[in-house]
Amino acid sequence: MGKTRIEIAKPDIIAEFDSNQRNVFKRSDINKILISRHGFWRLTQSTGITKFLDFMLNKTKLKKVKFEFPNRNEIRYTWSDYSIYELALTLKPKSFFSHYSAVFLHHLTEQIPKIIYLNHEQPLKSKKGVKILQHQIDSNFKRPVRQSRYIAKYKNMKICILNGMNTGRLGVIEIEGDQGENILATNLERTLIDIAVRPVYSGGIFEVLKAYRIAKERDVSINKLSAMLKKIGYIYPYHQVVGFYLEAAGVYDDSQLNLLRKFELKHDFYLTHQMKDTEYSKRWRLHYPKGFL
Repeated sequence: MGKTRIEIAKPDIIAEFDSNQRNVFKRSDINKILISRHGFWRLTQSTGITKFLDFMLNKTKLKKVKFEFPNRNEIRYTWSDYSIYELALTLKPKSFFSHYSAVFLHHLTEQIPKIIYLNHEQPLKSKKGVKILQHQIDSNFKRPVRQSRYIAKYKNMKICILNGMNTGRLGVIEIEGDQGENILATNLERTLIDIAVRPVYSGGIFEVLKAYRIAKERDVSINKLSAMLKKIGYIYPYHQVVGFYLEAAGVYDDSQLNLLRKFELKHDFYLTHQMKDTEYSKRWRLHYPKGFL
């Protein structure tokens, strides 16, 4: 038997994918390529996306990756070399890496995290008129912190999708990954804020403090960090946590720290949830674990 039309077109199909700038595809991405090149490749009318994918998976280097998230599976197709960051970014539109992933990408840790944190911001919610009372803060921080369960395994790693607070993607920049790929992640200042707010996604409070200490060797702008905190507008006084970490890192003078102290210090606050034996910083009105410093 002679070759089928799709077999005859195989070199051109491979060339098309080799020349594509992306290495990770959704089914819909591949379908768009198929529709646009169907005539040029002279494929039969019966060659739809299902038949095309079957051929590609069996006859080319296209691979299928399945992510099993709770209540939902995500399928992606990979071509050639790709990084886990390129792969993860396709899971949610307008997503970016934050927390411990951003810490790693900014070289603020000596650890190699086993979880990738992908931040997908929620729709904007009104905070107008919302007030917080001391007893609400006390009660909330006695309970376990809520954590995302939207996690899927990938090889020896996990990918955790965070439904982050809407900030208009404040401080999200394009940076270079370990394999030279361009990926989206929070900048240095936004990263320091995020890990102070959610240490559970950042290796814990000791890793957060270590990141703050390493960050002293970078061009961290306390002015920019302070402006970001103001723009985000947390209901809880997380500026007290950020100021505490900056002071504990021992690298910032009072003129810089006073930028954080210009925020209101109306409530006692907590470094993290469910602490037992604690000490108290009068300067930042903050409870922290005994022996932490």
